[in-house]
Amino acid sequence: MVSVLVVNDQSLQRLGLRMLLAAEPDLTVVGEAASGAEAIGLSAALRPDVVLMDSRLADADDIEAIRRIARPARLLPATGPATAGGPAPRVLVLTSTSHEEHAYAALRAGAGGFLLTDASPDELAAAVRVVAAGDAVITPTLTRALIDTVREQPAVRPIQRDVGLGALTERERDVLTAVASGWSNSEIAARLSIAPTTVKSHVSHILAKIGARARVQAVAFAYESGLIQPAA
Repeated sequence: MVSVLVVNDQSLQRLGLRMLLAAEPDLTVVGEAASGAEAIGLSAALRPDVVLMDSRLADADDIEAIRRIARPARLLPATGPATAGGPAPRVLVLTSTSHEEHAYAALRAGAGGFLLTDASPDELAAAVRVVAAGDAVITPTLTRALIDTVREQPAVRPIQRDVGLGALTERERDVLTAVASGWSNSEIAARLSIAPTTVKSHVSHILAKIGARARVQAVAFAYESGLIQPAA
């Protein structure tokens, strides 16, 4: 059962989202929040698998809320059956805008995916399941735009990080380069002559090593670390 915390500043919309999710046998809504600040506290207390957060993305408070939910400094004592030290919730952003610069900021803050507000109920339920499983949900158009945004940034010295390229094996660097080029797992497998399951394993290891929660965050790491140089 996937547990979900719904975050929306409109009570009727929160009710609608709760009803849509409750209709799915494998999804359950464990709480509701009317703001990012409230979501931070409830997320720490309830420890849902997924925080479904309605966001305008341009709001700095929303970006900070995503960061504090997805990457908490510490977890509060559980009020339910969850055990201390469990994984942080994954954040699925429900937004009416696909502006790549704001989406990029949210991804860097730790968001696990994006879904536009005009998505169907089936798409919403599927996205919650995908994010809960640890994968990313981002529309192809937004993924392409995000990659282009990173590529077009001025070339600067690589950002200093706690984890650098030295933490990755040579094969993991090859896979990360391919991911940053926008290749799918099947395309990477074909070009590197390895199995798709091996590609998926490499991607999981890369994300874990660099502290990322989505493929697009790995793309940002590839450019910021100097593995790939932005296009002139």
